[in-house]
Order: sequence, then structure tokens, then C-alpha cells
Amino acid sequence: DLISASVVGITRNGNRVDGVRLDNGMTLQGGIVVNAAGPNGGNVAALAGIDLPVEPRKRTVFVFEARENYSDMPLLVDPGGVYLRPEGSVYLTGGGENHEGERAADPNDFDPDWSLFEDIIWPSLALRVPAFEAIKATRAWAGHYDYNVLDQNAVLGPHPDVTNFLFANGFSGHGLQQAPAAGRAIAELVVHGAYRTIDCSAFGYERIAAGRAFRELNVI
Repeated sequence: DLISASVVGITRNGNRVDGVRLDNGMTLQGGIVVNAAGPNGGNVAALAGIDLPVEPRKRTVFVFEARENYSDMPLLVDPGGVYLRPEGSVYLTGGGENHEGERAADPNDFDPDWSLFEDIIWPSLALRVPAFEAIKATRAWAGHYDYNVLDQNAVLGPHPDVTNFLFANGFSGHGLQQAPAAGRAIAELVVHGAYRTIDCSAFGYERIAAGRAFRELNVI
């Protein structure tokens, strides 16, 4: 069944989750609970008394036009984190956020950060592609990464102590690329109790508890 409601509580009995409370008054019970709450994954884990360093981080994508057409240009990523790729007759760009000083985003903030384009992205583009000194940003949109503060990598699999609570969190912007494999991995844990196709144990929660980073080096 598809239920449209918000999770407001998770109850535990020893080392197992035994109920998920919804804001409509319902309590769901099941053998396994999967936390796949995206940017809210850390908050959902906290409802079960579990510390998960995943929080929303706002990211803005800008569309710009230029006189020159580089339609065969590959995806480019500047050392400062600014990325660029062609999309038909226009270009998509973003990145360049200051990760060190960044804080969790307001869950309701989806306003594009135009100052990021003016102050960081445009100068970087002009430095790498001189023809982009004269460009025009035409539109933009913003969304939230489920940002793993520890190492910007996914957290997959069961909690070592709360054995029926599974994580599929913290993809930090590359979840769309990893979703097919992550979905299969979680499905195998639910059905078989073990990974069958790809051993994803390196992404397990144990590294979170130990503070042992499995760092993703190219996060944009």
C-alpha cells in the first residue's frame, strides 16, 4: 500500500525497531525498516535513537547561454568544484560551494543562490573557457543533497546493533548514478539477509560509528 504521511516517531524493543508512527495516527509494523529518507535521513535515524551524520545541503543548477556552441564538450569539473556540460543549445553549470563553512540547509529553502553564479561560478568558467566571459544565466533551480558530513559517501545496509533497521542514505549528490546498485543491494538484504550481487559492506554503518571515512573525492 502507498501511504501519504510523515513519520513522527520510531519505537524500539531492545535491538529491533517494532513500530513506525505517522502523523495521521497510524503505526506501521514490519519485519524490516529501511531509512531511504534522502536529505531527512539523519532526522529519521534520530527518531530511532541512531546518530547518522546526514543533513540537507542546498545545491543550485544554472542554465546559461553563450554565443559559442560547444555541443561536443564533455562534462568538465574545475579543481574548485565548478562543473559544466552542454545541454542542447545551452549549458548547465553549478558547484563551487564552500564545503568547509557550509551548514545544513533549511528544509523549505529551494531558492536558487544567484550570488554563487555571479561570485564563484562565472569567474571560474571565464578562466577555463575565455569565450564564456560573456554569458547570460537564464534560469536556475535548487534542491537538496542528502549530504554525508563524514565522507560524502553512501551509508548502506543494517545498523550493527538495531539489526532490522537498514540504511540507504548519504549519497551526497551521486545517488542517481548509484541508485540501481543500491536498490538491488537493499532488496537482497531484505529478501536474502545478505548481499548477493555486489558486496557493499564497505559502505556499512560501522565506519560511521568508528569515524572512519571512506571518502568520495569528487563531490560537486
